[in-house]
Amino acid sequence: MQPARLNPEDISKAYTWIAPMHDWLAVLVEARARRLGLVWAKVQDGERVLEVAVGTGLSFCHLLRQNPTGHTDGIDLTPAMLKRARRRAERTGASSYRLAPGNAFDLDFPDDTFDLVLNSYMVDMVPEADFVPLLREYKRVLKPGGRLVMMNMTLGERWYNQFWEMLYRLHPPLLGGCRGVRLLPYVQQAGFVHTRRASISQWTFPSEVLYGEKSYSFR
Repeated sequence: MQPARLNPEDISKAYTWIAPMHDWLAVLVEARARRLGLVWAKVQDGERVLEVAVGTGLSFCHLLRQNPTGHTDGIDLTPAMLKRARRRAERTGASSYRLAPGNAFDLDFPDDTFDLVLNSYMVDMVPEADFVPLLREYKRVLKPGGRLVMMNMTLGERWYNQFWEMLYRLHPPLLGGCRGVRLLPYVQQAGFVHTRRASISQWTFPSEVLYGEKSYSFR
């Protein structure tokens, strides 16, 4: 695994630059992983849901449509991405949601708030030493039995997957600071149970989809 090479200020700058082309890139290389993640999320109407790093709202709008009588919160670090997410959310006609700036490491919510936390292509830009503290913060805001679903860039198993690692070595902002990670051991170390992982390659871009639940025993 390569080290994280962008600090939060650089990440915000990179995604301000990426925002106008983000959706095209996401459909090209991330769509299959996002679809599987949303299937694994199993959103039930009436739930309390949080998406961390909403980006332009591609997944957030799906959550709104699946949860019309519940409440869906979304946070992101980058104002340019939130602006696009708000426009997309308004077009759904949904009303029970909130989009706001937020820090994934210090979520502004009480313990045991959410039935689901969804996070797409963010942890793969975080330093390895911060994986478990971040995941424990996600677990803190989940209700007992609550679900965590994440999609990340992963370390590909085929030779052609290495193209993306090469791009990261050359210039991390080209990938928004994302590099290949394998997070399942860290999800388990953070105390999640019933964990599972799937690996998906789309146009040579390698992604992983991860699932875990917060134990009822409060481990």
